[in-house]
Amino acid sequence: VAGFWEALWDYFGVQSSTPYSAVLSAEAMPGAEWFQGAHVNYIQHLLSKGDGEKTAIFARSEGGAVRRISWSELQTKVFTLANALRGLGIGPGDRVVSYLPNTPEAAIAFFATAAIGGIWSSCSPDFGSASVIDRFSQIAPKLLFTTDSYAFGGKAHDRRDDVNRLIEALPSLVHVAYVPNPGARGEPFRPGMIPWETLLSGPPVAERDFRYADTAFDAPLWVVYSSGTTGLPKPFVHGHGGILLEALKFMHFHMNLKPESCLFYFTTTGWVMWNILLSGLITGSAVVLYDGHPMAPEPDVLWALAEETGMTFFGASPAYLSQQMKLGVEPGTTYDLRRLDSMLLGGSPVSPEHMVWCLEKIHGDIWITSQSGGTDVSTGFVGGCPMLPVYAGEIQTRLLGVDVRAVDDDGQPLIDQVGELVVCKPMPSMPLYFWNDDGSRYHASYFEDFPGMWRHGDYLKVNHRGGCNITGRSDSTLNRFGVRIGTAEIYRTLETLDAVQDSLIVNLDLPDGGFFMPLFVVLKDGVELDEALEAELKQTLKERCSPRHVPDRIYRVDGIPYTRTGKKMEVPVKKILLGADPDKAASRDAMADPLALDTFIAFAAEQRDYRLTAA
Repeated sequence: VAGFWEALWDYFGVQSSTPYSAVLSAEAMPGAEWFQGAHVNYIQHLLSKGDGEKTAIFARSEGGAVRRISWSELQTKVFTLANALRGLGIGPGDRVVSYLPNTPEAAIAFFATAAIGGIWSSCSPDFGSASVIDRFSQIAPKLLFTTDSYAFGGKAHDRRDDVNRLIEALPSLVHVAYVPNPGARGEPFRPGMIPWETLLSGPPVAERDFRYADTAFDAPLWVVYSSGTTGLPKPFVHGHGGILLEALKFMHFHMNLKPESCLFYFTTTGWVMWNILLSGLITGSAVVLYDGHPMAPEPDVLWALAEETGMTFFGASPAYLSQQMKLGVEPGTTYDLRRLDSMLLGGSPVSPEHMVWCLEKIHGDIWITSQSGGTDVSTGFVGGCPMLPVYAGEIQTRLLGVDVRAVDDDGQPLIDQVGELVVCKPMPSMPLYFWNDDGSRYHASYFEDFPGMWRHGDYLKVNHRGGCNITGRSDSTLNRFGVRIGTAEIYRTLETLDAVQDSLIVNLDLPDGGFFMPLFVVLKDGVELDEALEAELKQTLKERCSPRHVPDRIYRVDGIPYTRTGKKMEVPVKKILLGADPDKAASRDAMADPLALDTFIAFAAEQRDYRLTAA
């Protein structure tokens, strides 16, 4: 494994201010140490791949015009902002957080922060303040970039109250920078906010005059979040060097990007795909940012964006394609998409029908790749390869430098059978650590079930050709359009409501690539589950967490199944609802109340068509 990553380093000519003493000092997981002694700055490499007036970033906000930012403009703004941040006392190791939509300003703020050694972390403004506080309070940020609103689905969503709550809950903040909502000329709404224009009002700074932080290979670059079923969201810390090597590998060899390419993936700033999208710049490619509803004001708005920007690589979820299929959208007929040669489908399992639709409705000479990975590693485990054939509904291969396998309960490899997805050798982009963790939570999250192997929590099948299929989550983490949500976030929110006594939520992966996320609630005596209460529950989850936390349907039950140790039995319930034998999915002897499972068994026995139910 060390030989591969050293060859990659040499092939791309990675620049280090100091030599490394060893590629991989220890192959242990966790605990691998990569390129000891090396110093690389991720942003320095990222911004060195283009210059002049060639477009680096295309950006559009819902209802607005496309903006074009050249490499020269991008570099100047990043360096100017970086020097302004230094003037505010931001330096290596300081945490800088963002509550901004998917705009160039968010990207510039990230690049400037990391260029001077600051540690970046981001949440999108569709997250309510409670979810953001759960994340940012763990890392004690020094500076916050924020806006006052965002647009989605033709509506403006005011976020001033959420921002005020966020600021009050983060006593570590020294500075708050205000970025106006795109298309509006908003003003700072709180005393002491620093306007974005002020931060960029200093003398323009050219690259030759800028000093990057000399960051160690394992210096923290960013903190991204995922969630387990208990406790606060997990804060993954990734390093400059690991992310740099992974970006070089993934974008060149698995995305097949070149300087003339133009990469798009529909995402928000609260998902690691935003970080990954921006890493497309490492090839000299342009990237496209879109902020807003993917089907507003018209259902084909993203295809219009593809034509206008000359997009060559289009990324979205299979669920998005399902909606396009239902609406009868035919992008290849309506728009000139001849430059569009590649598709990335991610966030949920892809079906053969999705791939066939791309060939029929876009054009017949398009490479369709499906990928699967995780926020945990900021990349994929399995994905595309432009040199291999594509089989409908199948992920092409395991990625370079990733020893990923499907294994049985004893850790033995499986072929042509579904097993647990495990990684058997370290990857440079695995987390350096969890923030504020002594190592115990990190170990418990990935290494308890299969010692020496990373257990990711997905079900994987590797076939005899080497093709792969992800068949869903093997744990209880909710996966909505590729964003992993901890059930604990939902339970904590519902517990604040007087009407709810207890609850359980699961997310079911459907055969068509969509999802069905039912919420089961135990209500207090005398409370009925009427339309008004359903609306209140959904609105509360939307406002305090995010739209992705809102269930598809809500059902009243008499009790929630627990183990004798007090854990909600989410995984057994999920298995039962997907058709598993109840006696194999759950041990009643291990339950606090064995009868509590009967409601869910009866629910599954009704053979509900979840696709119709979800619709």
